[in-house]
Amino acid sequence: MIWKWLGALLLFPVQMVYLVVKAAVCMVLPPKLRDLSRENVLITGGGRGIGRHLAREFAKRGARKIILWGRTEKCLKETTEEIRMMGTECHYFICDVGNREEVYRQAKAVREKVGDITILVNNAAVVHGKSLMDSDDDALLKSQHINTLGQFWTTKAFLPRMLELQNGHIVCLNSVLALSAIPGAIDYCTSKASSFAFMESLTLGLLDCPGVNATTVLPFHTSTEMFQGMRIRFPNLFPPLKPETVARRTVEAVQMNQAFLLLPWTMHVLVILKSILPQAALEEIHKFSGSYTCMNTFKGRT
Repeated sequence: MIWKWLGALLLFPVQMVYLVVKAAVCMVLPPKLRDLSRENVLITGGGRGIGRHLAREFAKRGARKIILWGRTEKCLKETTEEIRMMGTECHYFICDVGNREEVYRQAKAVREKVGDITILVNNAAVVHGKSLMDSDDDALLKSQHINTLGQFWTTKAFLPRMLELQNGHIVCLNSVLALSAIPGAIDYCTSKASSFAFMESLTLGLLDCPGVNATTVLPFHTSTEMFQGMRIRFPNLFPPLKPETVARRTVEAVQMNQAFLLLPWTMHVLVILKSILPQAALEEIHKFSGSYTCMNTFKGRT
């Protein structure tokens, strides 16, 4: 027994070195991209913003069918027509992911009308954009229901069949604010941190589930209507990401089976700094970079 334990102990650092080297090689020589031609993709919040660009990107890369969920029929219809013009079968369903019963009901409707979902993209999100004391209680609850609990309901609705088929992928469009919160968006930051923990736990839980994987994307501030009015102090140094870039990198991460993706790569520096710097130094970074006051001019969707 002791020899078995010692063998495992000696093998562990070798495994770590192998995995690090393998990851480095994959960065230089990317693995073969997953074929999407047999995949049915469901995107929540798919009518506009990053969701619309994700639909375009999946269609461009050959997804078999694309299903859009959202609360605004006008946007969903426009995006659906655009995807169909690209030659890809597309359907939309009006669904508020914060409503558990509605999610389960529409999930059943999707299976009956379209078929099994093999890639689920949890993209739907809202932001209230106020401090805690200025926030309306109902608005705070709405953020948690859509941004966090909605992922519980959609994943519970579609994951069991993915496990049966041994083919599936759960994708979460998160935010770097899950790792480094800012004032003025306490509802959003809290919900995204919870969502990140959900995906970390889910990703580990799927390790022994063949054919089913997960991807979490954590982008920096992205230029969409949802964060309209947000101002960065040094926009030339830290330019907002384009939604089409986030969509492209997200689909690539799914095709490469990448578990976590930070955008841009410089956000890795932020994670390192948070782990080594004292709180006082981090506060000065927030003030210097302008993230301390970036939500003061926030307007959001109009």
